[in-house]
Amino acid sequence: MIDERFDAIVVGAGMAGNAAAYTLAERGLKVLQLERGEYAGAKNVQGAILYADMLEKIIPNFREDAPLERHLVEQRFWMMDDRSHTGMQYRSDDFNEEKPNRYTIIRTQFDKWFSQKVRDAGALVICETTVTGLVQNGEGRVIGVKTDRADGEVHADVVVLAEGVSGLLGSRAGLRDRPEADKVALAVKEMHFLPSETIEARFNLKGDEGVVIEAAGTISQGMTGMGFIYTNKECISLGIGCLVSDFQSTGETPYDLIERFKKHPSVAPLIEGSEVKEYSAHLIPEGGYKAIPQLYGDGWVMVGDAAQLNNAIHREGSNLAMTSGRLAAEAIFQVKSRRDPMTAENLSLYKKMIDDSFVMKDLKKYKDMPALLHTQSKNFFLTYPQLVSKAMQDFLRVDGTPKAQKEKATLKSFVSARSWWGLAGDAVRLARAWR
Repeated sequence: MIDERFDAIVVGAGMAGNAAAYTLAERGLKVLQLERGEYAGAKNVQGAILYADMLEKIIPNFREDAPLERHLVEQRFWMMDDRSHTGMQYRSDDFNEEKPNRYTIIRTQFDKWFSQKVRDAGALVICETTVTGLVQNGEGRVIGVKTDRADGEVHADVVVLAEGVSGLLGSRAGLRDRPEADKVALAVKEMHFLPSETIEARFNLKGDEGVVIEAAGTISQGMTGMGFIYTNKECISLGIGCLVSDFQSTGETPYDLIERFKKHPSVAPLIEGSEVKEYSAHLIPEGGYKAIPQLYGDGWVMVGDAAQLNNAIHREGSNLAMTSGRLAAEAIFQVKSRRDPMTAENLSLYKKMIDDSFVMKDLKKYKDMPALLHTQSKNFFLTYPQLVSKAMQDFLRVDGTPKAQKEKATLKSFVSARSWWGLAGDAVRLARAWR
């Protein structure tokens, strides 16, 4: 494929892969980036949230030309039953700052932009190329990759695996296990197009302001999962995702979930009259800290979703991906600058750097939370949302029933649905997982 040898080969052109390739190229290393899609972002039609601080550390002036949609001024959280939602929201004019902290983006456009920055930094980016395996020497050290092109073997000092959650290359090479079904979510998304003034009127926005809604409850049919709504300039990203293991055990389909979510009384008015132009599905790592594989070895490092770096509790992924890609590149650069070999011992610097960052500190803090939500999904995503809805309706409906009688009935509903010991146990487990 290519006779020359590279300092680094980056497999994948998502958030983590682009962050790694850009950082390496910016520091003068000879970089080859391989992407199986027609172009970077070809497989990502969904909307997403961009965390500015993490990108700013890579490209400080990104706001000058990055394809940003709306800066977020409001966050809403909904606990839903079939006909209502109980909400909590936060909105602040402080978010209308000169350099906003969060933006909505459309990944197809953003990944193309990021990929061009990688090229401008000096990396060689080749798309429509599938990496079929890793090349290892007799001692097991990774020395390059095999591709589906003619004479498709390419060599490098180090390979950065940014291949996504499935991690087929790492799994085939024995560097990591394939993710289990209860550690991965399948999310489906649609893009609903509306005039910008309609979006602004329905969500109480002006200019480039944006809103994010995150929802949990009966919309996931008792499975561990969440729905979301992101406002873009001229479209709304709407989706829902649940654990693959829950889809397997219940027989529910992603299509049925998103159809029910769209028709919910709280959601339908927001997308009324919209035109759906894009539909996609993708896998998201949900196992948390305990699912993270080995992140480095002789001649290789692993970043982003391939490394299972996703904070499901706070719904953060792109910031962890970009940070892991950047830190991996900085570690590689340091090793290269010392003219040391890319051994596991030397590349362990990457692990130390990511351990010292917010990435591992946050994931470690909530290491027990994914398992709790997975094992108690019926309670957290079905029983409790229904009980909260009933309690709120009883509280707000004025029908001549004495308040003491209503309060007693509400209390009885909670006890009959879940024993006091069960409620107390869930509360204790939640508190322990959160602290």
